[in-house]
Amino acid sequence: MFDGISLLGAGVLSLLNWASLFNIAWASLLGIIIGALPGLTATMGVALLVTFTYGMPPDQAILSLLALYVGAIYGGSRTAILLAIPGTPASAATTLDGYPLARQGKAGMAMGIATTSSALGTLVGIFFLALIAPLLAEVALRFGSYEFFWLALFGVVISGQLTAIDNPIKGYIAGILGLLVAMVGMESLHGYQRFTFGIQPLGGGIDLIPAMVGAFGLAEILTVMKRRGIPTIITSTDRVIPRFKDVFRYRWTTIRSGIIGTFMGIIPGVGEDIGSWASYAAARRKSKEREKFGKGSVEGLVAAETGNSASIPGAMIPTLTLALPGSAAAAVLIAAMFIHGIRPGPMIMIENPGFVYQIVAILLLTTIAITIYGLSLTRLLVKVLLVPREKLMPVIYVLCVVGAFAITQRMFDVYVMLFFGFVGFILREMKYPMAPLVLGIILGELLDANLRRGLLLSDGDLTPFFVRPISAVLWIVIALTIAMSIPAISRPIQDFLAKRLGLGARGARDG
Repeated sequence: MFDGISLLGAGVLSLLNWASLFNIAWASLLGIIIGALPGLTATMGVALLVTFTYGMPPDQAILSLLALYVGAIYGGSRTAILLAIPGTPASAATTLDGYPLARQGKAGMAMGIATTSSALGTLVGIFFLALIAPLLAEVALRFGSYEFFWLALFGVVISGQLTAIDNPIKGYIAGILGLLVAMVGMESLHGYQRFTFGIQPLGGGIDLIPAMVGAFGLAEILTVMKRRGIPTIITSTDRVIPRFKDVFRYRWTTIRSGIIGTFMGIIPGVGEDIGSWASYAAARRKSKEREKFGKGSVEGLVAAETGNSASIPGAMIPTLTLALPGSAAAAVLIAAMFIHGIRPGPMIMIENPGFVYQIVAILLLTTIAITIYGLSLTRLLVKVLLVPREKLMPVIYVLCVVGAFAITQRMFDVYVMLFFGFVGFILREMKYPMAPLVLGIILGELLDANLRRGLLLSDGDLTPFFVRPISAVLWIVIALTIAMSIPAISRPIQDFLAKRLGLGARGARDG
């Protein structure tokens, strides 16, 4: 424990210099602006910024990317409150009560509450990051090829389940497509080229950054250009800085939402939007003012903003200790870490323990930055929203092209970005989630390499994949998750539980 405190102190001290503070200041402000502009997501912002950090020292590059990530998730609440349009998917739940509050003339109060809730949610997540990450890294040292295979598959399945709640099959299909994309190129054990179809540049595989810039950047541009029009902005004239009693009143909602958001972030590939919705649903179930939810409930706003912000430190826990991204933006961070010579995974607490606590320190300082910006620049930042989205899209398109080209300076990567952009747009129109697709690309190599390595170690015997304790737990959870997403299996179980609990069948399914 004392080692952790000393490492955290060293991490904070390492950032108390003008270069670090300046990078936190501009990156978090840029993140707020990106998050506030509908059509620009946190993942898109981080993916584009990666290509501009090559010349920066590794610690400053990761610092800038993480600050932008935090700022963008928070910035989405601006448009959610003022326009009823979530600036990022993580702010979708914020619109339910933020916009009704704004229409009641309480836009300033709503944005102030959203700011303090985001800050407190991040602090709750930071506490669990500092507490759980070292423990999880120690457990992960016991993982072998068998466990990592199931862990990669678990990430794809859970991501597909939770990001496509209405139709999990679409989530699974998106994840499988990502895994298939990851199979393209040179395989690692025998150096054999797969699925290249005679196209020489495919021998090196599909690079993650161009694929992500296309799936989240270009696809978003096409979506925005298809759905034109933006509502009238509600301006704020009331008090922005909330009173202490307004924040203290919902202290238990804040703690509960922070914990839920953190643990939603830990689940690979799930991310902030599920953390926000789960926290909002829990707050509504526990609230004494349930009838106000959706009509301008401050408690609902607190839950949504606390949940999505707490998911960021939560997402960093598997990102750092298992090299499994907790969210789509965290996936880009993993790529950036490898680009800058940092190896996340089970060995990080042995090879570079100070880096984990440096991440904690970065999150602390960024939280302070977004709180200052949120409470002091609200009226100024609102003016950013006056820029029509359609006029921003050509600029974003240029950044997408430059970002894809700058990685290896190959036109092939630009073509990859364009391909994934159009494919991503088509999938979005068909209501397929993007997170499982991207997570499949990231985890495909881990899954493939550990499957074949495990088969080599066992001389082709599949038994160790199923009988080792951790592997057994993982595959059973995966099987139950898939089974419960099939109505023919899940409905009889729900009806049985309804009878046992004295509920109607419909009530059990809704619960």
